[in-house]
Amino acid sequence: MTAGQPSGHIRYGVSAEFYDLLQAEDDRRAAERRLTAAARAARTGVLDAGAGTGIVTETLVKAATAPVHAVEPSPAMRIALLARLARLGADERARVTLHPETVGACGLREAVDLAVASNLVATLPPAERRATWRALAAALVPGGLLLFDPPPVGVPGGEESRELPPARLGTDVYAARLTRTPDRGIIAVRYDYRVERGGVVVREEHETFRLWPAEPAVLAEELAEAGLLPADAPHSDLTAARKPLRG
Repeated sequence: MTAGQPSGHIRYGVSAEFYDLLQAEDDRRAAERRLTAAARAARTGVLDAGAGTGIVTETLVKAATAPVHAVEPSPAMRIALLARLARLGADERARVTLHPETVGACGLREAVDLAVASNLVATLPPAERRATWRALAAALVPGGLLLFDPPPVGVPGGEESRELPPARLGTDVYAARLTRTPDRGIIAVRYDYRVERGGVVVREEHETFRLWPAEPAVLAEELAEAGLLPADAPHSDLTAARKPLRG
């Protein structure tokens, strides 16, 4: 979910607290549906680029038998990620390596045959996105597969808002409104979090991120420049690329 220290870096200092309570179950179901088969097929290793709170990481660890590399530069997200990894069995934990930096900084070279970038690509400015493709290509063995959520194709025509499903914790109800607003060719995404007790709002927090749209043709060109070729994706909401076998 994150980039790194450059301009695209998101620290998630506010959202890390609320993320799992409000979004974990939907994310877990999506990860299991979209990624389980690919993880089971991995033999060399699996890379989770932008691991966030570890929902996808946990799915990959449980499905794969190969080593898993979880890359997450955000300190706030790593707290939740490490807490989730700590609940795994000892044998599962022994297969996970946590990299507290960007995928470009972690230095993986031909270490995995599956790389996953879930909820990451849209958060990267174009130059950082291209650098990330190169780093992912370097991490993959020849023939290795990359799966990612494509960024939005364009910006919305105006402000768009929706409520996330609320979650109850004791007597409190946690809720959030997500608002997307066009902003000079990119998308500003604002999360307004609130905690209600007895129908009264007792706490509010806010955080805003930026998303960079990209047309499929642009992504294909960037991937090709990084040495990655189009591939069939296991689900329609994923985009896939593969590192060619050496000739």
